[in-house]
Amino acid sequence: MRIGISGAAGQLGRRATDLLLERVDPGDLVLVTREPALLDDYAAKGVGVRPGNYDDPDGLRTSYSGVDRLLLISGADVGRRVAQHTDAIGAAKDAGVSLVAYTGIVNPTEANSAAAAPEHRGTEEALLASGLDWIMLRNGIYGDLTAHGLVQSIAAGRHVYNSGDGKTSYVARADCAAAAAVVLSEDGHANKAYDITGPEALSGADVAAIASELSGKEVEAVSVDDATLVGILVEHAGLPEPVAEFIASFGRAAREGQLGSVSNTVEELTGKPAQPFRELLEALL
Repeated sequence: MRIGISGAAGQLGRRATDLLLERVDPGDLVLVTREPALLDDYAAKGVGVRPGNYDDPDGLRTSYSGVDRLLLISGADVGRRVAQHTDAIGAAKDAGVSLVAYTGIVNPTEANSAAAAPEHRGTEEALLASGLDWIMLRNGIYGDLTAHGLVQSIAAGRHVYNSGDGKTSYVARADCAAAAAVVLSEDGHANKAYDITGPEALSGADVAAIASELSGKEVEAVSVDDATLVGILVEHAGLPEPVAEFIASFGRAAREGQLGSVSNTVEELTGKPAQPFRELLEALL
């Protein structure tokens, strides 16, 4: 059985590759990326590295050739991903791939106001319609990203958020990779959807309290509305307004109760409990 990872040069792809190399022979792995040179270290170990771009389905057909199970890691081109992923799924089917596992988002329903939810939902619908065996890896919000941002909040002495009292079950990227490695390398996971979350759901105030505890510095919890957060991200972080609005949508989704579900999936799949958010932050301090 040959396992492929599409979008393999990113942090999730590399981590999943490392874990799969503990489970399968290097020759049974195929890594597909827009920039193959970034994966020369894996090629040196005997892992197959092939070029592949979600905008080039013909090229993907060639790169997916011989792959039995494919991890389709969500692309970064927000607004274009449903078309790109649909083409990639079609290319996988044409190439003879039997199963595609897709990294989406928790609760990809119409009720979820996170701006990423429609694209993940659309991709899931395309995968279901493909006739291929599938696995939905519905990853929670990466705690790694929040922890890195919180380092700046600690320096400023205030954590600003628009999630109100809503909670988010932050997950470690490493746990998402570990879950992917298991379902790709073991049988019995086809046509199942998994919520991949952290072990607890935290509010903005909870996050500020953890930051205060670990840093030894008082970090004020500052709750604001959506428009105020967008303004702060544009004015002080220098983000384009559409990007700021995209980020703010996750706080709104948390406020509306869409991102706080907690599952035991990480431990059930890997045998190890999911990493708490405080450990992710502590590692950075």
